[in-house]
Amino acid sequence: MTDSSSPPHALIQLDAVSKRFALPDGRVFEAVRAVSLDIAAGQIFGLIGQSGAGKSTLLRLINLLERPDAGQVRVDGRDLMALSKRELRATRQEIGMIFQQFNLLQNATVSENVAFPLELHGRRSKAEIAARVRECLDLVGLADKAGSYPAQLSGGQKQRVAIARALAPRPKVLLCDEPTSALDTETTRSVLQTLREINARLGVTIVIVTHELSVVQALCQRVAIVEAGRIAEQFDVDDLQTPRRSALGRELAEEQLSVQILREHAARIAAAARAGVPLAAAAADPAIDA
Repeated sequence: MTDSSSPPHALIQLDAVSKRFALPDGRVFEAVRAVSLDIAAGQIFGLIGQSGAGKSTLLRLINLLERPDAGQVRVDGRDLMALSKRELRATRQEIGMIFQQFNLLQNATVSENVAFPLELHGRRSKAEIAARVRECLDLVGLADKAGSYPAQLSGGQKQRVAIARALAPRPKVLLCDEPTSALDTETTRSVLQTLREINARLGVTIVIVTHELSVVQALCQRVAIVEAGRIAEQFDVDDLQTPRRSALGRELAEEQLSVQILREHAARIAAAARAGVPLAAAAADPAIDA
């Protein structure tokens, strides 16, 4: 008899994975350094850290879009490093990926974009593909946009099309690389709600890379802090409410605040240039509004 209180099994297992890149000047950049990580089935797991910390590289190691120089990657018990190219292609059907810039086919309709991964592998009839496309568009609330083109959609709608396309092959895992960083606050909230509902309804395991603490708090159940290619710390998101974690949360929030201040500063400089105001005055004067 299965113990219902036992924790869910680790669907994704990274064992001492490392990745280096050769730089143009001959130096070597260690993007990921001997990282070991377990992600439970059905979990929404966040990878958060500063730019250049290694978050996106670590994410791409999970489906071998970046192949580790060392270590082992297991998804649902399968050692991806040991698979043939054909086996890896088949396994990747179980690992959907969502990107920051949507990566939609601009000359294809919404339906054609969602159908693309199903047509690519040629194992389904046209009727089966059409039914699955309708099902996926219903899941993300875009059934009425089936015949539209990406240029006719808002940023949030484009990202939901990308989510529908990633869901089409019925993956066990969704890898999300900064999926909301190009979106405004309200649209971000809508996309996160879509991901939350997909996780709840389908049980899909979600791994999301972000630099925004608000995304982690709104969506994730567990989070790892990535620093200089290593996992500095990992914990349940609920633990952010404890005194020790609150200090870490404040630190991350302050980092986001500094980014926002820089953006506002740049906007003032641009507005001043358009108005013919001296740059020094624009930099000092917060009243100059973009």
